[in-house]
Amino acid sequence: MQLNLAVLPGDGIGKEVTTEALKVLGVIAGQNGHTLNYEEALVGGAALEAEGASISQATLDLCKNSDSILFGAVGLPKYDQAPADRRPEQALFALRKTFDLFSNLRPVKNLPVLQNASTLKPEVLNGVDLVVVRELTGGIYFGKPSQRFTDEGGRKAVDTLPYSEQEIERIVRVAFELAKTRNGKKKVTSVDKANVLNTSRLWREVANEVGKDYPDIELEHMLVDSAAMNLIRKPAAFDVIVTENMFGDILTDEASMLAGSMGLLASASLGSIKNPQGGQFGMYEPIHGTAPDITGQGIANPLAAIGCAAMLLRLTYGLETEANAIETAIENVLHKGYRTPDLYESGMTRLGTSQMGDAVIAELQK
Repeated sequence: MQLNLAVLPGDGIGKEVTTEALKVLGVIAGQNGHTLNYEEALVGGAALEAEGASISQATLDLCKNSDSILFGAVGLPKYDQAPADRRPEQALFALRKTFDLFSNLRPVKNLPVLQNASTLKPEVLNGVDLVVVRELTGGIYFGKPSQRFTDEGGRKAVDTLPYSEQEIERIVRVAFELAKTRNGKKKVTSVDKANVLNTSRLWREVANEVGKDYPDIELEHMLVDSAAMNLIRKPAAFDVIVTENMFGDILTDEASMLAGSMGLLASASLGSIKNPQGGQFGMYEPIHGTAPDITGQGIANPLAAIGCAAMLLRLTYGLETEANAIETAIENVLHKGYRTPDLYESGMTRLGTSQMGDAVIAELQK
């Protein structure tokens, strides 16, 4: 099989971690008779500096002609005060809209070998195995009007939170379909703020309608503040969580701490578009961001990016065996006590970014 990828390393540690993911993809492809073809392009702050925009039309065209996107991270402190159209993050919004990437999947699993890496008690973490399904192309991040202005009362700003029943229905259905395939609790938790927001009341109404099509899946509703509390209080009670864009953005970062580090968690952004080979087009991105404080030091954790490689193989190409092999290799290196600094504990073996990638490859080659 030809694996044709657009690789957008982006800013900060994006280049460092995507390099390791590509190394792993090359090995697993070679072992299984596949051919890995990829082309890199600029995105985010790197693209702003070299091309004048956070993502160019040429880069979007490259993505359109690829099976999927392996993404690093975007964002640099120098752009923190820049106007919206000059921020690196605009590239993400452009990619989500261009490819209708409305569904973001973020699996969170606590491995017993990493229970000490979390600040929570081990007994709280036992059995944590959940997926957050975040709506990605609607809500307050895309709503209009969104602007700042000044009037006689001084400086003001407005953002708008819109959702249609069609947007809600398709993301909630993704969550139910996912719950059907998991060996979990066959439960969907729909998170909203229905006691305050009209959009959330519509969300809950549509979720109930979709739930009738899945009688074997339990549907529960939870206010977002309660969900935030219960992710810490009893996280193992969750199976599939589905929620709107901003709530999902916040809750997934919180949930990453259940695994012990943001450096462990991969994500997939999927939509309705097929790739040139007829498979699922997607964008695969570690959730940890650019980490400018450690950029260039060779100590970033590449396991989330390598986990993205596994998700890409599974969801875009249907290569379950290859995906499982990568995920098993990741678990094996952790069981052997190999750790990047974000996870390091006394008595473990400290590895740099490239060394951790090599350790995963060594497991694959056994």
